[in-house]
Amino acid sequence: MSLHERKFEILNYTLNKTKSLRALPFTAECYQYTTASGETIEPSYCVKDLGVYLTDDGAWGFQVEIIVKEAKRLAGWALGEFRDRSQRTMLTLLKTLVRPKLEYCSPLWSPCKTGDIQRLEAIQQFFTRRISECAGMNYWKRLQHLGILSLQRRRERYMIIHVWKIYNKLAPDSTGMISTLEEEEGEEESRLGPKVRLPQRVKKAQSSKETLREESFGIRAAQLFNRMPKEVRLATSLDSLKIELGNFLSTIPDYPPVRGYSSPRDNSLFSLVSEGK
Repeated sequence: MSLHERKFEILNYTLNKTKSLRALPFTAECYQYTTASGETIEPSYCVKDLGVYLTDDGAWGFQVEIIVKEAKRLAGWALGEFRDRSQRTMLTLLKTLVRPKLEYCSPLWSPCKTGDIQRLEAIQQFFTRRISECAGMNYWKRLQHLGILSLQRRRERYMIIHVWKIYNKLAPDSTGMISTLEEEEGEEESRLGPKVRLPQRVKKAQSSKETLREESFGIRAAQLFNRMPKEVRLATSLDSLKIELGNFLSTIPDYPPVRGYSSPRDNSLFSLVSEGK
């Protein structure tokens, strides 16, 4: 089978992007790729892979920008086609049309920057404002009245669920977090329940790369899972996990950052939940 070489794309993640380095004559050859037929593939700033937009700086701002635009389009279409603004109809449209677009593969790209979190949250804020039963309520009150979580809280929930799947060998362990502290440290960790290991830190890494590491799934998801109560981490099935996790999250205030609102605290579970015991 022959491949269409002109459809190939290449994405480079570089540690040093200084102008002086790029000015060297041999630098371009390090970033290009030449196929067997002699076709030269130039590096791209952004590449779409399985529906997710990857950029050469390792950030997720472009991914957020794209899905916000698409979710706005879907929300506008739904509000134009359906005149019923009852809670039941609007929540059905939100859950089946709008929210899936905002949450596809979210454990991978879940943003940490407040601006990106606000842009995503604004879609659900805009849509729920149109629900007739929520007239006069602010966004935080609407979340409580409708019995739904903020998008930020849902993304962190997905991370916890995926780590549980990795720990129970229901998903591949691509980050090496499957080794548990329970196995390494004996009875003390056995008493506290299973925890996962964070990927090792790279020595002398640039501060910008260290920030990308701290915001990656391998670090954030592992930290979130380790912060959960023992009952959540010890769940024996996916259904029981969702029940235990749902019960626990119902006890944690959910005030996501949104434009025009002054949140009383950081809404991330990193700030609201201490290390799980």
